[in-house]
Amino acid sequence: MNRIVLIGNGFDLAHGLKTRYEDFINWYWDQRLHDIVLEHNAVSADVLCSMKILPQSGCENWYLLSYHNSFFKDLLKNEWKLSGQEFIKELKSQPDCFEITYSPFLENICQNIETKKWVDIENEYYELLKKYALEEHSVNKVNELNSQLHFLQDKLVEYLCEMDIRKEQVKPGIRQKIYEPLKPSDISVAGRNALIEHVKDGLKLDDRTWDWKLQLYGRCYTYGYVDSYRKKHSEDEKIDWDYVPKELLLPNQIMLLDFNYTRTAQLYCKDSSLFTINHIHGNVEQPESVIFGYGDELDEDYKKISNKNENNLLANIKSIKYMEAENYRQMLSFIETEPYQMLIMGHSCGNSDRTLLNTLFEHKNCVSIKPYFYKRDEETDNYLELVQNISRNFKDMKLMRDRVVNKTFCDKL
Repeated sequence: MNRIVLIGNGFDLAHGLKTRYEDFINWYWDQRLHDIVLEHNAVSADVLCSMKILPQSGCENWYLLSYHNSFFKDLLKNEWKLSGQEFIKELKSQPDCFEITYSPFLENICQNIETKKWVDIENEYYELLKKYALEEHSVNKVNELNSQLHFLQDKLVEYLCEMDIRKEQVKPGIRQKIYEPLKPSDISVAGRNALIEHVKDGLKLDDRTWDWKLQLYGRCYTYGYVDSYRKKHSEDEKIDWDYVPKELLLPNQIMLLDFNYTRTAQLYCKDSSLFTINHIHGNVEQPESVIFGYGDELDEDYKKISNKNENNLLANIKSIKYMEAENYRQMLSFIETEPYQMLIMGHSCGNSDRTLLNTLFEHKNCVSIKPYFYKRDEETDNYLELVQNISRNFKDMKLMRDRVVNKTFCDKL
């Protein structure tokens, strides 16, 4: 039996990294602030936002403004620190002097950050894509939207490249969860026989194979317990899980299926053929590999979009982009090999990855889905929210209820 560790943005957040989309958008505004004081034009614009100086300001361009406007004088002299958000707020407070125009895409992103305190950029992209493709039938707007997403993707890579990720950030508790033995209580009713076969197969391994496997997992495990258990129990004897050595419950292989673009998960991947990391959406060290978009073929509107036979509508659909690299096929090969358990660490299991998650969750070899939840405070956590999201990735609800581990046996990340 194998194990897949599904790694999402919450994994990076648990390591103190500012990788929320709202953190990224704040950084974007900071960059605009940094550049605008050197702008020798009245208009400072990119594909997302245009900021214009009006005649009432008394200045012809942003650079001159930084000398004649007291607010910008302080900014240029760096006498006080200003964030990009504060900068935009100040411009909005002077509508007679400044004009700010957002693209609908950026406007939706900012509205979500302001009202919900969070945003899913990929979901906002898909909602606008559906609107332009199905309601307004506007090819030009779709092309503009695609350009804006690509612009954000490039900026996101630039932002994440600045992340300082060090070995000292490794969390021993997370490492233990990744490499711990399988627990019978986590396995679905339909998957119990697969766990029994896993134990029996372990009893058939020779001494040399066991020594090699246990060395890879660490010195906390020993072959002596397995050998002692094998002498006392025959293969055909009914298994008493209270006495099965934890060594016999170690996964045969572990894949860290990383949905992030950072290298945080690499800190936990041991150097061995038993342990692999799959950057399913690419990584910032190879910017050309990054997949940024939406992946929900189960959505009814997706079928309508696909049937329109316009390739620009599918330019940023993840299931299409997967074809550009080997990562997806490597994942498929892994889940076809033998039964597997899934650990969910920091992935919200939202709709933007629903096509891929449905493949993993409903596959015949999946025997367990164990979500590690976020503890908000002493009283509340997001376990129920996670399970609700997981359920949307299933077509068969009976299968979902058997495979998802109940809260009694789950833990915080």
